[in-house]
Amino acid sequence: MAEASHPAPRPPGGTGRVLRGTLWPWLLLLPAFVALGSVALYPIVNGIYLSFTNTSLISRTDDFTGFDNYARLMGDALFWKAWGHTMWFTAVSTLLETLIGLAMALVLVEAFPGRGIVRAAMLIPWAMPTVVTSKMFGWLFDGQFGVINYVLLQLGLIDQNVNWYGSPDTAMWTIIIADVWKTTPFMALLLLTGLQTIPASLTEAARMDGAKAWATFWHVRLPLLLPTLLIAGMLRALDAFRVFDLVYVLTGGGPGDSTETLSTLSYKVLFATLQFGYGSTISTAMFITEGLIALVFVIFMVSQLRRLS
Repeated sequence: MAEASHPAPRPPGGTGRVLRGTLWPWLLLLPAFVALGSVALYPIVNGIYLSFTNTSLISRTDDFTGFDNYARLMGDALFWKAWGHTMWFTAVSTLLETLIGLAMALVLVEAFPGRGIVRAAMLIPWAMPTVVTSKMFGWLFDGQFGVINYVLLQLGLIDQNVNWYGSPDTAMWTIIIADVWKTTPFMALLLLTGLQTIPASLTEAARMDGAKAWATFWHVRLPLLLPTLLIAGMLRALDAFRVFDLVYVLTGGGPGDSTETLSTLSYKVLFATLQFGYGSTISTAMFITEGLIALVFVIFMVSQLRRLS
């Protein structure tokens, strides 16, 4: 009874050994946390703080102004115009890249001679630097000597040269075409990976039951591919919303601000006019909009996954 009433003595150093075992993984991860905080977290926090100030290297001001910048933003017609351009570019390019990428993935998932070479060649546009793509499409769509005008004139589809990226009516579509050409292989690669996870026995069973190609895709492949499709669409939409280099090199936001996006606008405000406070406000508005886009995708994905389950 006496022995039972007293707990067995702990081995010496047991608590210290457990404590060291608990803290050691976190100590190993500490350099990574410090690096991520320095290059990711701190700039975000500092940018949000600057959005509440009137910091400017021109006027030499650095005062906390509260929500004055956001009130100014609400009435800034140029901001809302750039916001509309960015949303339009994001929606159209993501939709086209998803549809074309899905078609490419459906072709590449089938077995045919030379499939490996075609898969490798498909990634060339995506692997090219965006600046190179911008200059290439600048030459292709040149209003005087571009290949596109020459081909269309030879086919009789136009009767005179079109100033593709020099006209407000066609400049944004030129940028969208360039982005679709470059980024569609990325979507095709993601969707091809998703298609390869679908068991071949399901499609074979559908074909044995007499299902045609469209019915097999719509009722078998598409429901199983939907999670991958939504994740790929979200990644592409978030990336398209931040478009900068393609617009900056090809049109610079012109002509007449017809292709101005939030990224190019914030760049000009931050580094051309040196208004760090107001430029940070535009960047914060971009951050909030991207968060809302991601939230919409996540809500839709969760609802679809629950419906499928």
